[in-house]
Amino acid sequence: LRDNRIELVRASWHELSISVSDVSLSDEGQYTCSLFTMPVKTSKAFLTVLGVPEKPQITGFTSPVMEGERMQLTCKTSGSKPAADIRWFKNDKEVKDVKYLKEEDANRKTFTVSSTLDFLADRNDDGAVVSCRVDHESLNSTPQIAMQVLEIHYTPLVKIISSNSWPEEGQSIILTCESKGKPVPEPVLWTKDGGELPDPERMVVNGRVLSISFLNKTDNGTYRCEAKNPIGRNSTEYVLIVHDVFNTLLSTTVIPSLTTATVTTTVALTTSTTTSATAISTRDPNALAGQTGPDHALIGGIVAVVVFVTLCSIILLGRYLARHKGTYLTNEAKGAEDAPDADTAIINAEGSQVNAEEKKEYFI
Repeated sequence: LRDNRIELVRASWHELSISVSDVSLSDEGQYTCSLFTMPVKTSKAFLTVLGVPEKPQITGFTSPVMEGERMQLTCKTSGSKPAADIRWFKNDKEVKDVKYLKEEDANRKTFTVSSTLDFLADRNDDGAVVSCRVDHESLNSTPQIAMQVLEIHYTPLVKIISSNSWPEEGQSIILTCESKGKPVPEPVLWTKDGGELPDPERMVVNGRVLSISFLNKTDNGTYRCEAKNPIGRNSTEYVLIVHDVFNTLLSTTVIPSLTTATVTTTVALTTSTTTSATAISTRDPNALAGQTGPDHALIGGIVAVVVFVTLCSIILLGRYLARHKGTYLTNEAKGAEDAPDADTAIINAEGSQVNAEEKKEYFI
């Protein structure tokens, strides 16, 4: 070997070593070691040289990109042997739907590899980092990376936020118009029912904030917030409904008036004993109107009194009957106990017709 890059490292009867510096693809091939002995001994070895891929580059990006436009980004690397692998990432998340192309270089030993990422520009991609990563066995697990930050321009996105979800008369409300766009939107425009704000003294605009004080029914309507930038304009609406003042009903404790119950009992003793009980319930005229439901305490009191009176009446009647219980004999029987027959008994009876009125019987 006649090359200054090749150096003999060790030579002996048993071993012969060389080193090659600044290796290039031309150094790839079969090397033969011969030991001139009797007989001559030889040994062969094949040297494979890897082609290290060049640093990748991303092309096809123009800044800025309008929302909705199609973007085609191409990542390309040359000089790899064998062909390198290219992968795409968006904010560290791999993108799978890409095109891959491999071409052999003029030296017929290395390859040029390219990959294309095709997508529609979206506002969510604004500020996203798109990276192209080249993996190859010659890089010792340290891939080569190219990055590109996306800049997407889009029309404003408008949203109204209310400070009061249930506005009532006399209260205040603050409406905040949030607008996001690129470029940054100009100051927003507030309108009511398609025209200017009718009461500038109560309806104050401060930047993106609309404040309305001392709400009343005339403030009902549709409020529109409009924002614009060089790309376009956008708006959103908020329907304001002012409600009546909510009256909080205080709970009232109703104390029922006293109910008077009068019970009158009359017991009369005549020829025939009669007992009557009369129960009169007098309702307080000052009792609250509308209390038409039954008063269970009152009904229970009346029933108890009626039962008590009935029992007392039965006891009095029983004692009265016990006093007049017995055997009653008429005066007709006096002096007739020994008479042989009825006629003789009548004749011999004491009192005869003179005491006829004394022979009456009384039944109670």
